[in-house]
This record gives sequence, structure tokens and C-alpha cells, in this order.
Amino acid sequence: MATSSLRLTRDQLASFLQDHEQIRQFERLFALADALQPTTLNDIAIAAGNADQKAVEALDSIATVAQDAAIQSTTADQKAVEALDAVATLAQDVAFQADAKAQQALDAISQLSGLVELLATAPPEREFKRSRYGSFYDTTTQSALVINTATEVTLNTTDLSSGVFLSGSPQSRINVDTDGIYNLQLSVQLDKTSGGTAEFYIWFRKNGVDVTDSASQVRIQGNNAEIFTALNYFFSLKAGDYIEIMFSVSDLSVELLAVPATAPHPGIPSIIVTVSNNIQGFQ
Repeated sequence: MATSSLRLTRDQLASFLQDHEQIRQFERLFALADALQPTTLNDIAIAAGNADQKAVEALDSIATVAQDAAIQSTTADQKAVEALDAVATLAQDVAFQADAKAQQALDAISQLSGLVELLATAPPEREFKRSRYGSFYDTTTQSALVINTATEVTLNTTDLSSGVFLSGSPQSRINVDTDGIYNLQLSVQLDKTSGGTAEFYIWFRKNGVDVTDSASQVRIQGNNAEIFTALNYFFSLKAGDYIEIMFSVSDLSVELLAVPATAPHPGIPSIIVTVSNNIQGFQ
């Protein structure tokens, strides 16, 4: 559909209007203007023509008065009255038509104002945020070399990725290319290979700096005491920022365990990480 005045298609209107409601209001605005313009102008022209005609009639009456007065002075008063009546009728008719046209114009202005207000108060255009995500995991068993020492968790496999990617050697950094609030979720398969009790700690680093109050603790007891744990965290990140997952153990027998596929189950990664900025998709 195109507006009859501007000859614009809806696709063209969408290039500067924000949504379908604004496009509909814009089309109504110009449809009303199209309907109003010829009708009002034609009516005014007709009114003007009628006024001219009545003015001619009044002048003819006045001319008749003058002519009759010259011939018969006794009838001059009556002719004068008739001429004045004609002028009064002319004034009344013109005033009535002017009032009617003025009311039509006011009604049209009111409608146009309403449409403009609707356009002005329409919801602001939603800012589009590019969807960014990544899914990563590691297929190797990971362990610390020294107790109570910060150690990077590595990720050797990218499952899905759009704007979120791995870096480092080995790959321990999770990078983003777009500003946003990111939700990072992870699950870890822990194991202890000897008896006794030990602690496993896990936390985050942002751009090489430990994130305050981001650590969790898991206590493992006994030999072959596999434990599955999971957590998630929100990060406010700028393009170019990166996150690392860190861990430490109180005993070197604690490890992030990877298990190959064995019927009937698929492989068990030592860690699975997903990252997305879906919290800020559209605003």
C-alpha cells in the first residue's frame, strides 16, 4: 500500500517509522489530508462563487433602486428596503457558510492533531542488541600441579559460537566481541582418587583479575567420590573483555574428571560452559 500524497510504500515508510502502528497512523494522516483537501477547497470555491453571485444580485438591486428612484421617487424607499434586505441576506448566507467551513476546518485540525499526537507518543524504537553466545567443553581430565594454587580451567572444544570465543594456549579465556550482560553457566565433574577429605574451590577472573565474592567450595570425601556441581554468574562485559574459570584444591587427588563414551551414555566432559547475552536482546 502507498499513500496517495507521498507515493510511499510501507517498506519505504518503515525506513523512518518505528513500527506497524506508526505506519498505520501515518497512512491515516495522509488519507485524511487527501480527503480533506479537495473537498474543503471545492466547498470554499463554491461558497465564494455563491457570495459573488449574491453580491451581484445585491448590486443589481441597488442599481435598480437608483434607476427607479430617478424615475419614480415615490417608490425609492421601498426599493431601498428591498436592496438592504438583499444585502442582509447576502451577509447572513456568507456568515453561515463561513461558520460551517470554519467548523469543518477545526474538526479536520482536531483529527490531524490526534494523529500527530499518536505518532509522537508511540513507543520508542527498540534498540537491537546482537545475539551473542558460545558453548564450550573439555574432554580431558584436569588436575592442579600444586595444592592451594590458582589454576586455569581449560576448554578444548567449541560446540557453538557467535561472538563468544576461546583464546589462550591452552584455551582458558572466554572472550566476547559485543557489550552486554552475559550469563555464564558451567557444570563440573569432580573426582577424588584417594581416601580422605579435600576441598575444591572454583571462581572467576575478569581480564586477569579475580572477581570479588565469586568463589564456591565443594568438599569431597573418599576414594572415587565423583561429584557433579554446577553454577552460573552474570557479567557486565565490554567488547574485548574475557573471563577465566579458576580452581584450586587442598589435595592433588582432586581432579576435574573426563570420561569417554561408554554404552549406554555419551562422553562426560570434565567441564561444560555456556555463555549468552540474551538478557539484553531487545530493549
